[in-house]
Amino acid sequence: MSVVLRPMAGGDVPSVATLEVALFGEEAWSPDMLASELAGEPKYYLVADDEGVIAGYAGLLAPGAGQADVLTVGVAQDRWGEGIGAALLENLLAEAARRGCTEVFLEVRVDNDRAQRLYRRHGFAGVGLRRGYYQPSGADALVMRREIAPVRPLRGRRRRRFGGAA
Repeated sequence: MSVVLRPMAGGDVPSVATLEVALFGEEAWSPDMLASELAGEPKYYLVADDEGVIAGYAGLLAPGAGQADVLTVGVAQDRWGEGIGAALLENLLAEAARRGCTEVFLEVRVDNDRAQRLYRRHGFAGVGLRRGYYQPSGADALVMRREIAPVRPLRGRRRRRFGGAA
């Protein structure tokens, strides 16, 4: 796999919007919505770039010191099963931890078994249901949650001596 994960840039929006429509149809985010999501902190978006072709994308809302929310994860159907979705999700979880978050939530369609399996493999568990969450279809969303340990910055280094005289 020659895929590189990198921050999503404004120039990626047309490709991501095309992929969004292919994956989510009438529930897809518009190019304007995607562009506005890149407006800065505390959101974090990345793409899976395969030599200039966007194979996937993901987004996170992580204000830090508390809750983060996975906003979206999408992988081109012809790339399913290559580990791209897992890599994107793992990157989002690492970013949430880096920002000091202790739990991550997400919503997933109740009929999207493939995505639910991915999330469960990464420690998410169902905690609730949002009826009629997805519009315009009115499909329900399963709310999932996972705890994470925030990354604590090192506060100086101490030298340790092992063995011998101190």
